Amino acid sequence: MIRRALILSAVALALAVPAKAAELTYDLAPQQVAPGTYVLEGTREYFTRENGGNIVNTAFIVTEEGVVVIDNGPSRRYGEELRAAIAEVTDKPIVRVIVTHLHPDHFLGGQAFEDVPVGATASTRSGIASEGTMVTENLYRLSGDWMRGTEAVVPSETLEGGQVIEVGGHTLRLLELSGHTESDLVVLDETTGVLFASDLVFHDRAPTFPHADASVWLDSLDTLEALDFKVLVPGHGPVAQDAGPIEQTRAYVRWLDGALREAAAGGREITEVIRMPIPAEFADMALVRDELTRSVLTLYPEIARDSLPPASN
Repeated sequence: MIRRALILSAVALALAVPAKAAELTYDLAPQQVAPGTYVLEGTREYFTRENGGNIVNTAFIVTEEGVVVIDNGPSRRYGEELRAAIAEVTDKPIVRVIVTHLHPDHFLGGQAFEDVPVGATASTRSGIASEGTMVTENLYRLSGDWMRGTEAVVPSETLEGGQVIEVGGHTLRLLELSGHTESDLVVLDETTGVLFASDLVFHDRAPTFPHADASVWLDSLDTLEALDFKVLVPGHGPVAQDAGPIEQTRAYVRWLDGALREAAAGGREITEVIRMPIPAEFADMALVRDELTRSVLTLYPEIARDSLPPASN
C-alpha cells in the first residue's frame, strides 16, 4: 500500500508540473503613450522564476499598413503573448520587428515572429548568432519554466544607422549608437515624436554594464538629448514626456565611472569598492546595490589594471 501510494504521488506530481507550466502568463497590458503607439512596461527587477524575465519594455506602433514591433521580449512565451496582446488592440498584420541590441530580454521572443521580417544591426545579428545559445541557457537557469521551448533566433534583416523606414504614414528614423553595447539601435518615430531609446536609457532602475563603455555611453546620451522628441520610451522603467530619464542615466553612468577610476587610483580592493556608499540621488533607483556589485565585478578589474604605473625596465 505504501509503495502504491508513493507511485500515485509521483504520478500526480509529474502531471502537475506541465499543468503549472501551462498556467504561466505574463498578463501583458499594452499602454497607449501616443497615437497608435503602445508600450508594455516590464518590472524593475532582475530575471527571476517569478517574473519570467518580464523586466523589459517592449512596444509596438499601429500604422495604416500594419504593426511595427520594437523588441520582442525574453522568451518564446513572451513573444506569443505579445502577438496576442497586439491582436487585442488591432486586427492589422505585423509587418516588421526591430531588435535594438543583443541582450536576451530584447530578442528571445523571436520564434513568435519568424513569419515577418525581423531586423537588427549587423553587429547585433552577429552577437546573437555567436552568443544566443549561451544566453538562452543562462535564462533557462534564471527563469525556469517560462523559457520552455525558447531558442535564439537571429534577426533575418540587417538595419543600418541613418536608415529611414516609411511605413503606413509613419517615418521611423534609425540611429545606431553604442555605449550600453557595441551596437545600440534607437528608433525615432518622427510622425508622433516617440523616441524608443532602448537600454541606452534606464528610468528609476539602475543601468546594467555587462558590455558597456561609459565614455561612449555618455556621448550617445548627448546625441539622444539633442533629438526632437515628445515621448521617451526607455529600455527599462516608466515612459516619460521629457529628457529626465536621459539626465538620470547620464548622472549615474558618470558617477559610477568616476568612482571606479578614483578607487583604482587609490589602490582600493574590489571588496571595498563593492561596499562603497551610493549617492542619495540614486538611492531610490531599483536594484541599485545589486547592479553596483555586478558593475564593479565587470568593470573594476580592467580599470584597476589600467591605473597601474608602467613596468620599469
